[in-house]
Amino acid sequence: MVVIRGATTIEHDDKDEIRKAVRELLEQIESRNGIKESEIVSIVFSSTSDIHSYYPAKAAREAGFESCSLFSAMEPEIDGGLNLCIRVMMFIEKNVEPHHVYLRGARVLRKDLTAKINVAIDGPAGSGKSTIAKALSRDYKILYLDTGAMYRACALKALNEGADVEDEAALCDLMRELSLAIEYVDGVQHTILDGKDVSEEIRSPRVSMAASTVSKYPCVRMKMVEKQREIAGKMSCVLDGRDIGSYVLPDAEFKFFLTASPEVRARRRYDELVAKGYEVDFEELKREIERRDLQDSTREFSPLRKADDAVVIDTSEMSIDEVLKEIKKTMQEKI
Repeated sequence: MVVIRGATTIEHDDKDEIRKAVRELLEQIESRNGIKESEIVSIVFSSTSDIHSYYPAKAAREAGFESCSLFSAMEPEIDGGLNLCIRVMMFIEKNVEPHHVYLRGARVLRKDLTAKINVAIDGPAGSGKSTIAKALSRDYKILYLDTGAMYRACALKALNEGADVEDEAALCDLMRELSLAIEYVDGVQHTILDGKDVSEEIRSPRVSMAASTVSKYPCVRMKMVEKQREIAGKMSCVLDGRDIGSYVLPDAEFKFFLTASPEVRARRRYDELVAKGYEVDFEELKREIERRDLQDSTREFSPLRKADDAVVIDTSEMSIDEVLKEIKKTMQEKI
């Protein structure tokens, strides 16, 4: 049995407002937790003493929650407490990590859950940025924006068009006609280039090196940064890259810089590519990573750099769980 909590507020003690608020709250809980009505065992409501006009449980029944038991209770009057507030506990028969929902004025009750936050994770290739960013977004139930995939799509566009990735003028021309969209299906980012899903194609070794090259040009970076800032400005998300904390989102609430030795990073990338069926040489891969480190850190425009206020974590001897634990601890201390 799992319990999901939530709360919302209304402007006035009005029957229609209560109906609307209860429906919205319950539907948000269902949606964010991926549950069906048939999986709900019971719903328990409590409302502050200034709500009299309608029972939240009755509003829930009218909203279509008919198969579960419903209860309503009135809270005692508390000086300084939140006014016109409806709280809920939903009991479900499903093994999920609960995502609690606090709407409207009730957001102040759980600022750690409701505030929009951006997490910037920077570091060199193979340091574990993407793996950690994806896990963090899953655990906190916020969006993961794979910025590297966006630059890889730009590189793939250049390769497909036969353009020289070292020719800045040619790349700038391509950026003017670039058709790039980021779509999310079941919480997974899909990169759409010229109407085609290229999420797998952009992970090939030839695209990886080309992406490091094209991303050094201002016309490419400004095009991608504009889109990244637009997305991050609308919702909580985790972004990973080379310059997220130092340039893309300098005001991000949380900034981390992951690093690891070249040998460790080469081994990680080697294992990843072999698992996908690519034939790669470990020593050559290590040299490529070292070249990318040099290229990314010495480019003139927005180079790979640790933000002054970023927390540095060397992941060479750490497991994924250990890195996540360290990041969560740091975030929780700041919250």
